[in-house]
Amino acid sequence: MVAPSNAEMASAWDGDEGAHWAAHAERYDAAMGAHRPIFNARAAITATDTVLDVGCGNGESARDAARAAKAVLGVDLSAAMVRRARERAATEGLANVTFEQGDAQVYPFRPASFDVVISRAGAMFFGDRAAAFANLARALRPGGRMVLLAWQALHRNDWITVILDSLGADGSPPPGAPGPFALADPDMVTETLVKAGFRNIGFESLDVPVCLGADVDDATAFAAGTGLGRSLLGRLDETGRAQALARLRNTMAAHATADGVHIGSSAWLITARARPVDLVEPRRGSGGDPARRGFVRIPVLYPGEAATPPGVA
Repeated sequence: MVAPSNAEMASAWDGDEGAHWAAHAERYDAAMGAHRPIFNARAAITATDTVLDVGCGNGESARDAARAAKAVLGVDLSAAMVRRARERAATEGLANVTFEQGDAQVYPFRPASFDVVISRAGAMFFGDRAAAFANLARALRPGGRMVLLAWQALHRNDWITVILDSLGADGSPPPGAPGPFALADPDMVTETLVKAGFRNIGFESLDVPVCLGADVDDATAFAAGTGLGRSLLGRLDETGRAQALARLRNTMAAHATADGVHIGSSAWLITARARPVDLVEPRRGSGGDPARRGFVRIPVLYPGEAATPPGVA
């Protein structure tokens, strides 16, 4: 099930874009190599945690969590990436991680069934952020943690702007529009998360490079082959494409090091906790009147060992 507000994103991620990411999983993972250990450290998964990975992609962050956690569920819009994630988990012998194709905005997670929600650059694409984060808050146990990595504003991410400039892109996405930079504004994100049921919201700036390739030719080919690159190059005639690719190669050469082509990025590490809530129901005979104090506390239930994916209704 996909929310109508996410139909366009689903078409892309469950189409050519997702297929490209699945076919080049190792390349996309390598691009985030500098972010990976810092994100995992902030996630701080323990052996008792049941974890939800939102927008799990090819499954690297979910597999990292599974090496420490009790159980992990990864959810993504892309069937191709979910297949790749399952294959890679099986190859590594990780039996405590499950991957499902789905839209986390409307996915039927069991209430209070996860200890931690994580998302490494996968939570910025919701068509309805309020609905999506409210759904994630419900999926977390009271006091459960959420750790997100999301890009800061476009102008702070040279790894994107150099591609845009080299290939002749015009303009920038509207602030807050679904896409890579949708969670760039801390004030907007804080307001959204508070309304969704989170508290203790924090932002930590993470300024580390993105690796686009092993050398200049490798990085140029990779950048040109991404969805963004293909889209921009597709608008040009043969001469224009040749000129754009030459500019792109020169840009990659300017950022080349002995260890590959590394270009600066800025992301937010966003942390939050699900607001503790007393789950109560009226005691028989109270008529539902709180003044009569006819309430009993309902214990929060954690998922047990089951063949079905953790946290799925």
